Amino acid sequence: MSQTPQILYCHCNYAQVVPKEVKEAVLRKLCESGVPFEAVADLCEMSARRDPALQRLTQGNAIKIAACYPRAVKWLFAAANAPLPLDRTEVVNMRAETADNVVASLLSMELKPNVPTGKVTASDAPAAETAQA
Repeated sequence: MSQTPQILYCHCNYAQVVPKEVKEAVLRKLCESGVPFEAVADLCEMSARRDPALQRLTQGNAIKIAACYPRAVKWLFAAANAPLPLDRTEVVNMRAETADNVVASLLSMELKPNVPTGKVTASDAPAAETAQA
């Protein structure tokens, strides 16, 4: 890949579904790395407000997003009328990965697109038990 992917970090302030120790470690390691990244308080809240920043983020180069499940992140961006570029987006799941694995993926020059293809449908929505976790 010729250009470094932009990095987006979601602190998951409101839903609090990402383990606190993981998100704090990821944020600390990103800060220590010296690599530029954008941090947001909560992608869910931004999606609910249809924040124009989400559209801006989808217009740039490749993007790596530290958040939760790829299908949920796809749903959030689509709900905000800012569909993710599937071939240029990697979502790193802080709910399921260790902080070290998340940071290694984010800082890698390799992009591994992993956002589910196809249009957003109700079946992409997070399951009720996942949303309550």
